[in-house]
Amino acid sequence: MQANEQSLKTLSPRPVTLAPAMIARQAIVNTDKEVVGYELFNRSRGPEEHTAATDVILLFTALSHAGQEDLVGTKLLFINSTHESLAGGHLELLNPAKVVLEVEPLGHVAASEAVARLPILRTQRERGFKLSFNHTVLESAYATWLPLADFIKLDLTVLRPEQLAVLVSYAARHSKAKLIATKVETPDQFDLLKSIGVSLFQGYWFSRPTVVEAKLLAPNQASIIQLINLLRRQASTDEIEEVLKKDAGLAFNLMRLINSAGYGASRDITSFRQAVMIMGLKKLFRWAALLLTASKYGNTAPATGHTAVVRGRLMELLALEFMSEEEAEQAFVVGIFSLLDVMLSIPMADVLKLINVPPEVQVALLHHEGTFGALLKLAQACESSDEAAFDHSAGALKLTDQQINWAHLQALAWSDQITQ
Repeated sequence: MQANEQSLKTLSPRPVTLAPAMIARQAIVNTDKEVVGYELFNRSRGPEEHTAATDVILLFTALSHAGQEDLVGTKLLFINSTHESLAGGHLELLNPAKVVLEVEPLGHVAASEAVARLPILRTQRERGFKLSFNHTVLESAYATWLPLADFIKLDLTVLRPEQLAVLVSYAARHSKAKLIATKVETPDQFDLLKSIGVSLFQGYWFSRPTVVEAKLLAPNQASIIQLINLLRRQASTDEIEEVLKKDAGLAFNLMRLINSAGYGASRDITSFRQAVMIMGLKKLFRWAALLLTASKYGNTAPATGHTAVVRGRLMELLALEFMSEEEAEQAFVVGIFSLLDVMLSIPMADVLKLINVPPEVQVALLHHEGTFGALLKLAQACESSDEAAFDHSAGALKLTDQQINWAHLQALAWSDQITQ
């Protein structure tokens, strides 16, 4: 623990920049050409070796993507998985009901080698994940895997028409798996496959993979390590919440994940305390470790994130003068999220499609209206030394100069603690 704490003190205060990610998403459709799911591909650097690390980073990027469209959505998500990544704790961050793990074959193997992989396959299926294999699962060496198959993919570039009919017939007799024909490029192929019993399809004839430049809001490296250290010693919810409140990147990514369809929360989570309590220390640790794994040092100045933290704390302290603690927490959320449009380079209206916040928070962020909006205007006036705006906002909120100045000093001191 001492080594970790020392490294935290000596870390550069620069924020983390996650490696630029290009993610491709290709639709999987049914016989009526309705989309039932999407397969994700990592297109950041073109073709590369498929490893457990690339699986993890792809999943993290998809779940944390801050663009105008949710990459995960509510359809099934097909993710390529190595046997190493199947055992990874990152899968605990996902909603199994929404995810299909595409399991790679082992090559030319003896049946005993396939049997040795059965425990992890069974474990993930028992947790609720669906499993997909390619057509090699129909070979005798993989007979023990076949009952676990929810989907079997048939690649039209390696299978002849006469092979397809035989494999479809065999799969129907010996499994309950749905068959997915891939690399479908013509209407004739589609008609033939439908006629022999294939029910799902993927290929250029339906849609080409659409590539999205994945945007991620980068937390401060020191914040991630501090959070990991707190989680390792099972710190209190208050201590963990304090770290989240000091870093807009951490806060945004956590709220983004826990409210995503891929995570599967049963209700909207609108506060950091709720997120910590619902997610639990174990999953939070997995998430923080994954964030650290997928990151590297960057060069972006931290000024914007620092300003957001000061705003949040200032608004929280002022709200406590005349609001409940719960309402003051929402005031903090308004402040720390008020610069997300700048950080993500997208309009605030699009930012608010990515995270769930109460209506009064939304109104404040979009239109600077309501009590939270008035607090936000006051915080902005403090930053700009706009005396006219300061006086107007202070009068509207019935706050004295002394209250505001003291709260501002406290907020500045509090936010500076993260780099000490």
